Amino acid sequence: MLPTPVYYSFLLACCAYVALRGAAPEKIGAAIILVGSILSTVALTSPARRFTSVEVGVFLVDVAALLALLGLSLRAERFWPLWVTALQFIATAAHAVKFIDSNLIRAVYAIVMGLWTYPVLLIIVFGTWNHQRRLARFGVDKSWSSSSGRSETRPPTGPIV
Repeated sequence: MLPTPVYYSFLLACCAYVALRGAAPEKIGAAIILVGSILSTVALTSPARRFTSVEVGVFLVDVAALLALLGLSLRAERFWPLWVTALQFIATAAHAVKFIDSNLIRAVYAIVMGLWTYPVLLIIVFGTWNHQRRLARFGVDKSWSSSSGRSETRPPTGPIV
């Protein structure tokens, strides 16, 4: 599945919302997906060879994003990073399937690689919305687990959207 103008519009809209309303974990999660999307687009092979074999560059970007999201999941005082990490794992596993079976249909490989980015973005937006709800309800929302060595809370700012 190729990144399209529709995808990049959706990506930018989600990232803008997260940048305006999210705390550090949401912003970091959105940044990981934004950078990963850009690097994956750059790493794609030429159109004639695209998805005929493992997209090694995209695989490396996906592994890096998976590790970054896993680190975020372990440190953030949020539940949504676990879901995002699991979906990133599925997308990364598509490369492993292509490594094992090079006859995997190009379209299937492309779809499984890219399908998960839409729900990932929606989950981060939902996490941001929940962050805003907790701020409105409690006045603070702890961003990092006590074992992470970080402590950040934000007071509510502006109307809850």
